[in-house]
Amino acid sequence: MTDSADVPKSRRPRKRLHYGEGREALLNAAVHVVARGGLRKLTYRAVAEEAGVTHGLVVHHFGSRDALIEEALAHTIRTSLDTSSLEPGTGKVADFSTGLSDMVTADPDTQAFQYELLLESRRRPELLPQIRELYDEYFDAAQRELGRMLPAGADKALTRLVFAALDGLVLHQLVFNEPEVTDRAVEELRALLRLLHADGAGDARQDGEEEAAGDAHA
Repeated sequence: MTDSADVPKSRRPRKRLHYGEGREALLNAAVHVVARGGLRKLTYRAVAEEAGVTHGLVVHHFGSRDALIEEALAHTIRTSLDTSSLEPGTGKVADFSTGLSDMVTADPDTQAFQYELLLESRRRPELLPQIRELYDEYFDAAQRELGRMLPAGADKALTRLVFAALDGLVLHQLVFNEPEVTDRAVEELRALLRLLHADGAGDARQDGEEEAAGDAHA
């Protein structure tokens, strides 16, 4: 019998994937290809080889390279939102971004893919609108959770500041591979958010007392 290692790749049997499963596999394959070699390495054949399918399947699912890029970016953002606890929905500071370092450790290619596209958008401005639109999902999720945590809520500037801190920590861990540094920094960020929570709660109580006093005088 011939060992499979001796069989040329083109003659090896391809994986048989169902529609949804194949789409997911191709998105993940695109992420891995770009994370390793940059956007210039993203071709139908490279993605197909990574996923173990024919390159025609890539065309069937996405139609164009640009569509593949856009959907892969959306896929990575959904994955990050699901695994980073950016919006746990509890309104508790202690729950905010609890899985950040684990997310990077478990799947660094997802984060590398996003940074590759961010940098590529400086060279290819046509990518910027879709990146801006999709990153708005991060900003919206952060603002909603900050609104749950802080009595005074969070405006756009505070939301961007908090998210920029988290985004920078992800990039540093991706490069330096120091998850313990990420964890300590996130806890410091939570400490600052607790101060904002206490300050906002104090302002709310003061406003309530002043309003009550005004009603009494009236």
